[in-house]
Amino acid sequence: QVQLAESGGGLVQPGGSLRLSCAADGFTSYLYGIAWFRQAPGKEREGVSCISSRDGSLYYVDSVKGRFTISRDNAKNTVYLQMNSLKPEDTAVYYCAARPVACRNYLPEYIHWGQGTQVTVSS
Repeated sequence: QVQLAESGGGLVQPGGSLRLSCAADGFTSYLYGIAWFRQAPGKEREGVSCISSRDGSLYYVDSVKGRFTISRDNAKNTVYLQMNSLKPEDTAVYYCAARPVACRNYLPEYIHWGQGTQVTVSS
């Protein structure tokens, strides 16, 4: 059974850090572009970061550049999102998703999705 499972969300104070994990099961994740999306209440789901299979290219939305880092551990079939200097506006449900090979900021092209993990940044 093909699935993605996110973990690592939680409540953190502004300026704090979290590391999200996206574990793939039933397929080889390094053959796919793996992206992190987030959705805050009342807002559309937006792309946050992505790591490509083809050449390992990394992509970040401007609002997280310099604070978030995406990486992958092929041996564990897992992609991570290290989030530092968190801000209240980072509060959202974070999803990981996979599409073949390359990254694209077009949600319908992502064929595997996780169930999401809640990140809340608040004092």
